[in-house]
Amino acid sequence: MTVYIEQVRAMEIFDSRGNPTVEVHVYLSDGTVAKAEVPSGASTGEKEAVELRDGGSHLSGKGVTKAVANVNGAINDALKGMSPYNQAKIDRTMIELDGTPNKAKLGANAILGVSMAVARAAAHSKHEPLYRYLGGCDLELPQTFHNVINGGKHADNGIDIQEFMITPVKKTSFRDGFEKIVNTYHTLKKVIEEAGFETGLGDEGGFAPNLKSSEEALKMLHEAIEKAGYKPGEDIAIAFDAAASSFYNKEDGKYHFEGHVWDGDQMLDYYDKLLKEFPEIISAEDPFDENDWNNFEKFTARFGKNIQVVADDNVCTNPKLVRKAIKDKLCNAVLIKVNQIGTITETLETIRLARKNNFTTMVSHRSGETGDTFIADFTVATNAAELKSGAPARSERVEKYNRLLEIENEIGVEDERLAHFPNNIDMD
Repeated sequence: MTVYIEQVRAMEIFDSRGNPTVEVHVYLSDGTVAKAEVPSGASTGEKEAVELRDGGSHLSGKGVTKAVANVNGAINDALKGMSPYNQAKIDRTMIELDGTPNKAKLGANAILGVSMAVARAAAHSKHEPLYRYLGGCDLELPQTFHNVINGGKHADNGIDIQEFMITPVKKTSFRDGFEKIVNTYHTLKKVIEEAGFETGLGDEGGFAPNLKSSEEALKMLHEAIEKAGYKPGEDIAIAFDAAASSFYNKEDGKYHFEGHVWDGDQMLDYYDKLLKEFPEIISAEDPFDENDWNNFEKFTARFGKNIQVVADDNVCTNPKLVRKAIKDKLCNAVLIKVNQIGTITETLETIRLARKNNFTTMVSHRSGETGDTFIADFTVATNAAELKSGAPARSERVEKYNRLLEIENEIGVEDERLAHFPNNIDMD
């Protein structure tokens, strides 16, 4: 029996920040129905595919009814009757229908919702889990990075570095590593409380104490790791996402960081100080503005032999930009966000390109998330090596980790393959 797409339908739902987003349902001729929910970011790069919003006064202009209408109209008409098993053709059809370089006509949120839902529908139709349908038999549980102290645009406090993460570098299984993170997270709450700070949560489930500096946050993390019974850097390591575009001033070309106004060399010296003071830091993301490639390259040349340097806003999961990053030795790892580029096919191309050139890939959630666990399956299927999906708090974050626990259970701990840090971070 030939299986084809009967209908694609979308509706407006809401994400973890209470903002509108797109949900897509795909109906196949064999009776299969599958849905996908699209995430949304707060710290977004200029080069990301366009997230189509309605504008105007309704819902502060953030409504997505135009994107929904594009799914229910033009996209539905174009995909009806097509095979759900040819993901590349499905995605290419939508890209050509849009006809813009950044998906501005139909909206990356509309196109991605369909792309994800079609992949899930195809997997359900074949009675396979999504990770198996997309990845076959060569599967790997990722190294996970957990944002446990929020700053920058993710929290209302005095810290300019956006994310302080912990990762279990020593583990015997995915569950073992995740339990170490949970223990450290709960210990961190006590450390923050004992220091006299509130423990409210930021967008990604991390604590958002009103600290005055990033050093304070790192000291608290170091203390929490030790008090939880682990060795910093050996059992549990630290990573950060500076999201430096958020504190870069385009008018004067300086970094306005936690009371300082610094040029690129001064920021480099500051990072050098952090890395020397906290040798348990093993990964740094977006240390400079997305257009400040010169200083980003200097950072990688200076520190990239010892730590992972992740580019996000500079490359935006775009194969063309990743090629430039590889050529310029901008970094040694790239962040992967499916809604930055807008289709599963293009995301897979970016991952293949990065890995072919010995770059590590880290799949990432967004600050505006849903309960959709697509990226958990996707990370396993692609052997992406790493995943960051927030703290072990707030259901839209924890659901991704729970899904990984389910996958581990399905594969069997005795047969599972685990990604371990460090990966190859030598740029030579």
